[in-house]
Amino acid sequence: MNHFPNLTTEFQKIFQTAETPRRFFAPGRINLIGEHTDYNGGNVFPAAISYGTYALAAKRQDNLLRFYSINLNESGIITSSLEDLNYREEDGWANYPKGMLLYLQQYANKMDAGLDILFYGDIPNGAGLSSSASIELVTGVLADQMYEIGMDRIPLVQIGQRVENEYIGVNSGIMDQFAVGMGKQGHAILLDCQSLDYKHAPVDLTEHIILIANTNKQRTLSSSKYNERRSQCEAALQNLQQELSIQSLGELTPEAFEQHRSLISDPIHIKRARHAVYENNRTLEALKQLQKHDLTAFGELMNESHRSLRDDYEVTGKELDALVEAAWSQQGVLGARMTGAGFGGCAIALVEKDKAEAIQAGIQQRYEEEIGYKATFYTATIGDGAKELA
Repeated sequence: MNHFPNLTTEFQKIFQTAETPRRFFAPGRINLIGEHTDYNGGNVFPAAISYGTYALAAKRQDNLLRFYSINLNESGIITSSLEDLNYREEDGWANYPKGMLLYLQQYANKMDAGLDILFYGDIPNGAGLSSSASIELVTGVLADQMYEIGMDRIPLVQIGQRVENEYIGVNSGIMDQFAVGMGKQGHAILLDCQSLDYKHAPVDLTEHIILIANTNKQRTLSSSKYNERRSQCEAALQNLQQELSIQSLGELTPEAFEQHRSLISDPIHIKRARHAVYENNRTLEALKQLQKHDLTAFGELMNESHRSLRDDYEVTGKELDALVEAAWSQQGVLGARMTGAGFGGCAIALVEKDKAEAIQAGIQQRYEEEIGYKATFYTATIGDGAKELA
């Protein structure tokens, strides 16, 4: 989407300047497969998408930092300075770029002047497509370029995660920032969340699209449920460690798991661990199938992933199940699954491009009949990671 002519005008109007700002973009992300594997020592399989956050910036003559969001224009211009980048609750959304600038300043100490920055995002609200990582990485790339810091990309991604964990106080893994920072057009990323080893895998979507469907149920994955799943997996791991020298469930093959599952004392913990082990294996299998350009086999892995999240990990809920099952019943759908933490949020489906409209209508009808309200649909292409725009 080309918002630039009006964004530049908007920038000049809001900051009352004739200067032409530099323009940057960072995408949102979807996770194609590999859910609840990150904290179990496994792999994830995200991709950067065409929706994201635009940032326009110009250097100032002083040390002032001025932030403005077109999406949250009621907040007005939020002002800070290079001397005081501490977290302030009243700064709201602007704490994300402030956190990035603070840690980059500590890293490089090259910030010689303030900035005016205009933000505009087209990531659908509340869809779980990672708007916070998008804001962090667009700010990181912007600062890296404008202050000529010359950072490698992975340390920049790690600073984004640090902002989330330490500055904002959200205990999340590195997948979101990694996908947003390291995305590559037409490719997904197989990422080992522990070692940060990664491989780009081609996703050839010439005749297919990825349909994102938002349940429009506010995500209610309470931290208690999330923490409960984590502790159930940890308990299963401890049982297995009586005989196996492993540090995480992600180290087990399905065969090894089946051989030793009797060590796990609680039947519910067996189910939770089985999901972690098999889902991790599906991410490795997904890489192989995409390298062979076999989207049909990849779609089947998506279906298996959803069934495992529904039956073994029990994090889907009726809205996500209704969406995914409606997708499965449509002709031209190669695969569908929930994406994200669960209990609401989004599902994704890999669908034939020329049937996409009929598929969307069919899913909508079934979903509304079953749930009583509509889902919202978006189509995404797989794009590059955060970068400066020409």
